[in-house]
Amino acid sequence: MTAIILVNPHAAGGRARKLYPQVVAWCQSHTALAQHAAVVMPETISEALTLLKQLPSPSRVVIVGGDGTLNQMLPGLVNRDFEVGLVPYGSGNDCARSWGLHTFKWQKAMEFALTAAPKTTDMGKVQLANGQTYFFHSSLAIGFDASVGNRALAGPKLLTGLPRYLVATLRELFHLKNWHLSVHLDQHFFYEGICLLGSSLNTSTYGGGMPAVPHARIDDGQLNLLLAGQFNRAQTLLMLPRLLIGKHLGHARIQCKAFSQANINSTEELPIAADGETLGHAQELIIQVLPGALKAIRV
Repeated sequence: MTAIILVNPHAAGGRARKLYPQVVAWCQSHTALAQHAAVVMPETISEALTLLKQLPSPSRVVIVGGDGTLNQMLPGLVNRDFEVGLVPYGSGNDCARSWGLHTFKWQKAMEFALTAAPKTTDMGKVQLANGQTYFFHSSLAIGFDASVGNRALAGPKLLTGLPRYLVATLRELFHLKNWHLSVHLDQHFFYEGICLLGSSLNTSTYGGGMPAVPHARIDDGQLNLLLAGQFNRAQTLLMLPRLLIGKHLGHARIQCKAFSQANINSTEELPIAADGETLGHAQELIIQVLPGALKAIRV
């Protein structure tokens, strides 16, 4: 089977670029594992997607990067006979965490990605009112979560993972806003009112390891809506410690519900982010699970 190792030079604040020659050297010294693997480092998303388009089916694609890198490659992986491996080298690595890889050194993750068997894994899809469609594997953040994610993207490069998201969260508290949401799940009315956030998760964690939906699974054929009602600054700040240990779901203003399709509408523009990558703003969203759409090489 053809294999390609795709290194995102911009992952981990640009540190992945320095990893590229080490990956090449590792492959040259492990020819029994990587003899059919080509190592590439495209500079842009469009270049990477063009490379994926040119691959034959079936192929194995090993992505070196984080949640954002995997997210950006999803359009080139969907509806293709690809087996997808992941070498965690990002800021958040929630996708790698859900794949059981987040504690692996990059060498161990590379060997695993080239040799282990794939398992069917769910994905999510969101369609906006303007007709644009995006995919996600970990989470689709709406409201406060998306605003925090946007601040994290623009945050200090020296910070990674959970510390980076915590700093972004504290900064977002000074600009705290709630939005009016109308939510239908699987064609049934679920909620209408003022909300801090209404995010959809496939993985159990987001934001660099926060256990937002501890019971979530990536192979159960469903997504999970995490909905928080109206919160002010003090209430949000008090909620953070509970979120960090996964004890927030018992709060009276927080709901969590599994679904296959969610229709979310608002009277105002909602900030949206997929796997930590900003999608801008929208007032109408249709969110769907894509059961088993990804052949992930995971534990």
